[in-house]
Amino acid sequence: QSHGKTGLGQGKQFPSAGLFVALGAGLAAVSHPLLYVKLLVQVGHEPLPPTVGRNVLGRKVLYLPGFFTYARHIVKVDGKRGLFRGLTPRLISSTLSTITRGSVKKAFPLEDMEHVSNKDDVKTSLRKVVKEVRNGSSASLFSFLGSGVFSAIGRIFKEEGILGFFVGLVPHILGDVIFLWCCNLLAHFINTYAVDDNFSQASVIRSYTKFVMGIAMSMLTYPFLLVGDLMAVNNCGLRAGLPPYAPAFTSWIHCWRYLSSQGQLFRGSSLLFRRAPMQAACFPID
Repeated sequence: QSHGKTGLGQGKQFPSAGLFVALGAGLAAVSHPLLYVKLLVQVGHEPLPPTVGRNVLGRKVLYLPGFFTYARHIVKVDGKRGLFRGLTPRLISSTLSTITRGSVKKAFPLEDMEHVSNKDDVKTSLRKVVKEVRNGSSASLFSFLGSGVFSAIGRIFKEEGILGFFVGLVPHILGDVIFLWCCNLLAHFINTYAVDDNFSQASVIRSYTKFVMGIAMSMLTYPFLLVGDLMAVNNCGLRAGLPPYAPAFTSWIHCWRYLSSQGQLFRGSSLLFRRAPMQAACFPID
């Protein structure tokens, strides 16, 4: 009986992998319209003209349509199903990502990463951060590779060869590595050296540190995500990736420099209050 109770308790404490896959797929389906609109904004597709509004200082500024206005336009043109265009590969990507991350966590247990203390020296702290970044980088890499393989396989392979599946990989991986390093490093050193072990709410504060650092670092590394997405569609035959809608970039650095000159490195990072970009100086494309 004691063995039976132990097994039952473990079953309740550790949900099956299938439950996490189902939850991940459900979240992906619910959030898909938001990410679909975000992708269209990222590639510069603006079917609606900007409107005149006022900022907090009362000055007139031009605002581009927000998420809800953009979504209503999609429904008007393509119907409600239009908001879920591309959902199938996203669900496959979500499933692969969930399975990959679960496998990495099983292969590299992180129990020792959860216990930080003011007694940790710098060498111990760095070793813990390196271990967590290594595991997170592995999961991010395999998740990215899996998400691209199931999207229009035949056409991509025919037009661009095997390398076509990895277009935009470099800025994505760089962004993930920088995000993981900075997020884990800052969170770990704050938890280790800024939060006193004698403080009664130390464990509560430490549980939220990485979450807060993650939000901050996701904003700072957003340009890498944007550049990676733009390189994936650039000069691939789609109108959004061809002149005059977009220059033909020679590399992701070229794309970064162009967006920087136009003041659009954070295009699509906000979907509620979108100010029309100021016209920047002409950038040499060649």
